[in-house]
Amino acid sequence: MAKHKLDLHDIFNKGDQIDRALDEAMAFCVDRRIPMLEIIPGKGSGQLKKKVIRYLQQPRVKKLYHRIDKDSDNFGRLFVRFKH
Repeated sequence: MAKHKLDLHDIFNKGDQIDRALDEAMAFCVDRRIPMLEIIPGKGSGQLKKKVIRYLQQPRVKKLYHRIDKDSDNFGRLFVRFKH
């Protein structure tokens, strides 16, 4: 299955860049009909993962995807599955 990966480790403390990177990754998947986006906020304190989940719950973003899965083996990773 084709998927796109977004690793947020390098910009974990730059809020505006995180939103921009998420916007770009979501648009990339939608435009190319890629069925899954893997987002890696990392394990850390959990704050970045919470920020990513808050981002994904915005109405303008939520309408783009079908569901979010958390990786049962690695809690520092999320999968966004698209409707296409």
